[in-house]
Amino acid sequence: MGTGWIGRHRITSLVEADAAEIVALCDVEPRSLVAAGALAPGAARYSLFEQMLASEELDGVVIATPSALHADQCLAALERGHAVFCQKPLARTAAEARRVVGAAADADRLLGVDFSYRHLRAARELRRLIASGELGQIFAADLVFHNAYGPDQSWFYDVERSGGGCVIDLGVHLVDLALWMLDWPSLDAVHSRCYFEGRPLDDRSTHAEDYAVAQLDLAGGRCIRMACSWRAHAGRDCVVEASFFGTRGGASIKNVDGSFHDFVGEQFRGTSRELLASPPDAAWAGRAIVDWATTLAIDPSFDVGAWNVVEVSEALDRIYVGGAEGTSEGSAKREGSTWPAVY
Repeated sequence: MGTGWIGRHRITSLVEADAAEIVALCDVEPRSLVAAGALAPGAARYSLFEQMLASEELDGVVIATPSALHADQCLAALERGHAVFCQKPLARTAAEARRVVGAAADADRLLGVDFSYRHLRAARELRRLIASGELGQIFAADLVFHNAYGPDQSWFYDVERSGGGCVIDLGVHLVDLALWMLDWPSLDAVHSRCYFEGRPLDDRSTHAEDYAVAQLDLAGGRCIRMACSWRAHAGRDCVVEASFFGTRGGASIKNVDGSFHDFVGEQFRGTSRELLASPPDAAWAGRAIVDWATTLAIDPSFDVGAWNVVEVSEALDRIYVGGAEGTSEGSAKREGSTWPAVY
C-alpha cells in the first residue's frame, strides 16, 4: 500500500533482488499507481486498501503511506493473517506501535520496519566492532542527521498526520541506530529541546519541529547525544554521522561529501584511524525489505526483535515530552511490556 517515491524504490529493490513476486499494488493517487505498475506490470491495481486485502491471496503487505495511516493499515493486514513490512515510523506514538507489534505477536506473523541505516555495510562493521569488545566499554555516542531540504509532501508538516517533525522523520533513524548498536540498553532519562524556525517550540500541536537536540541517558551512566533538522544551513545536502566512544577506541559512520547514499566507516585509536568500510555500497537502502521478504519465504512467524521498535517509539515520545516541557526524566512507563530486548 502506497506507491509514492519511497514505495516505488522498495518495489524496485524487491524486483532487482528477485526476492518476491509483486501481485498487487494499491494507491489512492492514480499517477503513482501507473508509475508503480511500470515496475511490476503483472500486478493487479487497487485504489482501496480494504479491497486489495479482500481480493488477493497475499503472503505479505508493504505499507508506504503517510504515518497517520501506518498503525491501522498494519493492523488490518495482520488481522487477515498477512506479514507486514512498514516504512518508518511504524506508528506516531509508542502506544500505537505497541498495538501493532502486539497484533503481530498475536497473529504470529513477521513484522518488519524499514530502519534502512542498520543495513549500511559501515553500520554492520561498526556494530561487529562494538560487540567484539575491541573498543572497550562504550560510554558515549554522538549522532546527527541534518537535511538541507524539508519533505516535499504537505502531510509531513501536519503533526496529527505525521506524529511530529524532523525527530520522527530523521531522529527515529538515529535513535534506532544507537540503541541497536549498543544492544538495546535501558533508558534512564531524556533531556531535549525542539525548535521551529529558530525558536523553542513549546506547543507541538502548532508546528512540526525543524530542529531538535536530545541527550538520552542510559543505564550505567552512558549517554547518547543527537541532533537532527530539516532545511539545515550545513553547506551540503545533508550531514549524517554516528560516532561511538569507548575506553579503548572509537568508531564512526559518516556520509561522504554531503551524499545521501555514500558512507564510510572508520575505527579510531588516539589520533590514528583505520577504514572499516567505504563506497560503493549501492544496495543498502533496500536491504531491509529484501531481508524481510527473504525471511518471509522461509519462516513467516513473528520475530520477537520487533518489540524493539516499541523501545524506539518510547524514546521518541520522551524526546517530544522533553521538547515541549523542558526535561523528561525517570523510567518510561511500559505497561504490559514484558518483552525481551533482543534483535
